[in-house]
Amino acid sequence: MIAATLERQGYDVQMAGGGHEASETLDRNTFDLVLTDIVMQDGSGIALLEQIHSQLPNLPVVMVTAIHDIGVAIDSMRRGAYDYLLKPFEREHLLSTVQRALEHRQALEESHNYQQNLEQVVRARTEMLRQAMEDLEHSYDVTLEALGDALDLKDSETEGHSKRVTAYTIALARAMGISPAEIKVIARGAFLHDIGKMAIPDEILRKPGKLTPGEQELMREHCTRGYHMLRKIHFLSKAAEIVFCHQEHYDGSGYPSGTKGSDIPIGARIFAVADTLDAITSDRPYRKARTFDLAREEILRCSGTQFDPRVVETFLKIPNELWHELRTEITGQNKRYSTFDLAHAPVEPVSSNSSQE
Repeated sequence: MIAATLERQGYDVQMAGGGHEASETLDRNTFDLVLTDIVMQDGSGIALLEQIHSQLPNLPVVMVTAIHDIGVAIDSMRRGAYDYLLKPFEREHLLSTVQRALEHRQALEESHNYQQNLEQVVRARTEMLRQAMEDLEHSYDVTLEALGDALDLKDSETEGHSKRVTAYTIALARAMGISPAEIKVIARGAFLHDIGKMAIPDEILRKPGKLTPGEQELMREHCTRGYHMLRKIHFLSKAAEIVFCHQEHYDGSGYPSGTKGSDIPIGARIFAVADTLDAITSDRPYRKARTFDLAREEILRCSGTQFDPRVVETFLKIPNELWHELRTEITGQNKRYSTFDLAHAPVEPVSSNSSQE
């Protein structure tokens, strides 16, 4: 009688003779609404309701029962039923209940679709924002490289030094297990470590002979001047600390503040080793470049005085081949990527058990 009433209203109705048949029918077809008795020939309407609620939570279920116990009806709704009909019921009551249930399902579907669309929009906009931030960060780094190139033109004695020492610093920081986010900061500080020399007079910066004590004192101010140039720039504020401390020594004998030990930022301690490595293995007007083996010996000799022993220990575990490759890549005519791109390359930290020296 229910099926006939609904079919006359244009609904497509499919009937099942019990709980088992109903389960099989639900597995094979898609429905917008289920009406079920609580008492069946096999199984129970409550069990079917729980199955539907578990597998198809958006499918509304109306319980039809002749049990005039309001507690059973309320219990079924607690278990996920949309509504209930107590037999005998009027035709209009059946039709209005079915209509409300179908409208409820439609509202759930619209809400679900809206949520999916909203999530897609959020994902798309998040990706756009991420890409914009990456582009902005890349533009920052391109600007930094231009500043470095300008410094190289001003101080021709150290041409290419900023790029090489940045590459060495990044490699050493990654070998020590420094986080990618911190490596970005360290890379910028390493690259701009001599930016304060832009404020040093050319007659001192490019003087071919030995500097006087007064000129040496003025040259040493490049750390502080570089720090003040960068500290007010938000994305370089942390890198400015490395610029300020890059001439400090582990035993406190460096400048400008005589900071020592772990009070020196880790980025500056790593940079100090990379800077010495490049200085020893590069040509200078007063001497030719020396080998990486000699650089290793000198860095080991100064462990605990000029350099952090922990940084030196990691440095000695990295084979010379890596430094050769980085130097060739950075100074080569066919450089494939920006110096800062090295900070994004995935390389495992050097094992503390490594015997490579």
